[in-house]
Order: sequence, then structure tokens, then C-alpha cells
Amino acid sequence: MPSGLVALLDDVAVIARAAAASADDITVAASKAGSKTAGVVIDDAAVTPSYVTGLSPARELPIIWKITKGSLFNKLIILLPGAILLSEFLPWLIIYILMLGGAFLCYEGAEKVMEKLGGDKHGKTVEDVIEDPVEFEKQRVAGAVRTDLILSAEIMAIVLNELDLPTWWERGLALGLVAVAVTVVVYGAVAIIVKLDDIGLSLTRSDSAATRSFGEGLVAFVPNLLIALSFIGTIAMLWVGGGIIIHGTHEIGFDLFYDIAHGAEYAAAGALSAMSGVAGWVTYAAVSAVFGLALGFVIAIVLHKVIGYEGAH
Repeated sequence: MPSGLVALLDDVAVIARAAAASADDITVAASKAGSKTAGVVIDDAAVTPSYVTGLSPARELPIIWKITKGSLFNKLIILLPGAILLSEFLPWLIIYILMLGGAFLCYEGAEKVMEKLGGDKHGKTVEDVIEDPVEFEKQRVAGAVRTDLILSAEIMAIVLNELDLPTWWERGLALGLVAVAVTVVVYGAVAIIVKLDDIGLSLTRSDSAATRSFGEGLVAFVPNLLIALSFIGTIAMLWVGGGIIIHGTHEIGFDLFYDIAHGAEYAAAGALSAMSGVAGWVTYAAVSAVFGLALGFVIAIVLHKVIGYEGAH
């Protein structure tokens, strides 16, 4: 009997160690895969503050919370089950879905560049007079959640393509971890960003001259921060989108773009041996961004000039 109990406890210990190792594998895989979504995450953080533009400061955080809940619903209830089924039964389809998302990123990035260069603006703006604040808030939240669904689908596809876990439940846990982490990071950052100017304004009322000066600087800094985020988000979209397409075409047997990008990467690494890793990475990212911009221009021209699509941002 004691030996049987010892054997049982030993079995339990083995199972526990295996479960701990599996959990560690899932965490590591989720972390590595999540890092690949940087471009989409930056874009999401750059875009979301625009959804509270024109609304009462008192409503900013409640609106962001509504969008956060919508984002979690998108990722965990709509996209996660589909991603698990896809990885289990149609894994070959993932690369094509990923390339479709990459093409969308290229289009979005190129359209922003075109608008900055004086091209036509497409989609809705926030410049109209707000006649019904409640209805306007509902529309803004609904629009943000729709946009989040597209961005979340790209994030989940990128993560799924990077995961190398043997069972469906491990992939599901890793996807869930990334989904929650990305949502918390993005909307937590957005909540801080949209409140920075209010924080700065509050500090300007302080009795301390140094505190007032800091508050004034913070108020002046926020618009520049939003501009910088928009710029970084655009570059990240083009780099990530172009890189996805380059890698995807290589995966399906078309190597031209892949060879060009990696040829430039190796050439830069060889020319700057002291900083070969950084030089190679920057070069590959730059080539990916240029490729993404070119592809995005083509898609935007076809959509707006040939088909006549006006957008729904």
C-alpha cells in the first residue's frame, strides 16, 4: 500500500512537472509570437484615440472601456474558436489569410501616406457637428469595435502562424494569452494617452511653479505624441504588411521578393560587420516597408479609382 501511494504521488509529480513545462512552453510561445504583432499593435494604439475625439472628457474612459470589452469579445469569442479550428483542420489556409491581412495593412499604410501627400481623404471624419451625443457615442464605439475586429484578426493570424505547439488546447491558450495581453497593453496605453492632456491641465493649476511648468509642457506634448504615434503606426503597418507578403510568397513557392529582401539584408550586414545584425534587420525592414508601400499604392488606386470604393473609417 505505501509503495502504491508513493507510486501514485510520483505519477502526480511527473504530471505536475509536465503541466508546468507545458505552461512554460505556452507562455514562451505566446511571448515570441506576440512580439511579431508589433506593427499592428502600434497601429491600433495610434488609431484608437481618434475615436474619442470630439467627445466630453468625462466620457473618454467609459468609451475606451466599452471598446476594450468589444475587443476582448472579438478576440476571445469570435476569432479564437475560428483560429483553433483553422489550425486543426485547415492549417494550409493560414498563410493565405495572413497574406490577406498583410495586404490590408499595406493598403491602410499607403492610403495614409497618400492622404499626407495631398490625396483625397476616404471614409468618415470627426469634423461634423455632434447633434446627438448619445447616438454619436454609440456610432463611435461600434466603428472602433469593427476596426478592432480587422486588426484583431490580423494579430491572431500572425500569432497562429508563429506558434509551434503540438495540441489545439496549447495553441488556444497561447492565443488567449496574447489576445488578453495585447488588449490590455493597447487600450491601457490609449487610456493614458487620451488623459495626458487632462493630467497636464490639472497640473497647470498647481501652486508650484515647477509643477505648472511641467503641466504646460505635458499639454503641449500630447498633440506631438499623437502625430508621432500616427507616423510610427504607418511605418509599422507598411513594414509588417510588406514583410508578411514577402514571407508568404516565399512560403507558397514564389521567391523573387524574398530573395531581393534577404539579398539586401545580407549585403548590408556584410558592409557593416561591426553592426551586422542591426544593419541587416533595418535593411530588411526598410525593403519590406518600400514593398508594402508600393503594393498598398496599387491596391488603393484599384479600390478608389477603378472600383470607386470610398472607405468606411
